[in-house]
Amino acid sequence: MTIFELLEQGAVLPFAGGVIDSSTDVSRPLVVVNPTRLSVDVRTSEPVHLAVLYTESRTSSVEITLAEQAHVSLVEIYLAKTLSAVEIRQQRASECHILSAVLCGANTSYKIGLLGDHCASELDAVAVATGDEHATVAVETRHEVADCRSRSWVKCVASGRSTGEFRGLVYVAPDAQRTDAEQQNRNIELDGARIVATPQLEIYADDVRCSHGSTVGYADAEAIFYMRQRGLSEADARRLQIEGFVRDVVGRCRTAPICALLDERVVEKLSEI
Repeated sequence: MTIFELLEQGAVLPFAGGVIDSSTDVSRPLVVVNPTRLSVDVRTSEPVHLAVLYTESRTSSVEITLAEQAHVSLVEIYLAKTLSAVEIRQQRASECHILSAVLCGANTSYKIGLLGDHCASELDAVAVATGDEHATVAVETRHEVADCRSRSWVKCVASGRSTGEFRGLVYVAPDAQRTDAEQQNRNIELDGARIVATPQLEIYADDVRCSHGSTVGYADAEAIFYMRQRGLSEADARRLQIEGFVRDVVGRCRTAPICALLDERVVEKLSEI
């Protein structure tokens, strides 16, 4: 399945950016392919599902503004080397969920601004690097006002001569009291690959609940041994373990049928490990 087949079937709608309001058909996911510059202004309280796919190498800029009480689910799939900067600006009581899958040597950054009270931001991201690729996910979440919550959960897998990189920052402004923020990063290095992780908290308010954590590890030798005792080859056992690690993130996709497309691309990528 390709995104172009989904477009031909009418399962998703092509989108070139601009205003999404009560006159926009949001009954199906809106899809953008290979944008160089994309600006989206969401002015409806109806749930909006937006997917951005990169199948060609390029530099890309994406800006999404959520008006008061807007709800957006954004899926981004990177299948070609891309330098991408995504900025999300959220107004009062808006909610945004991001699912990012970097399945190549791409460099993507997310800057999320919580600008109105009672906003909610969730970001789930996975990066898989093979060969000599360098895959980077950077997430900066800025709590500028009180009573907002955010969560970012990023996983990276690197094999061969590749490098995975995570850079994370949660910023809490002096007036952003009652902030609830969580940042977690988990990584697996295979076959001598390298992963660099730099999580950070920058907090200037005193009534907050903020946490972060980052780990870099290897395939679970004990689990692989257990699976081999039940007839699997070492390669198959390791693949299943990595697949479970990645699917923990990919399974949080909320935008059918993009989820099925993403699942297929993940399986293809993991076959390279």
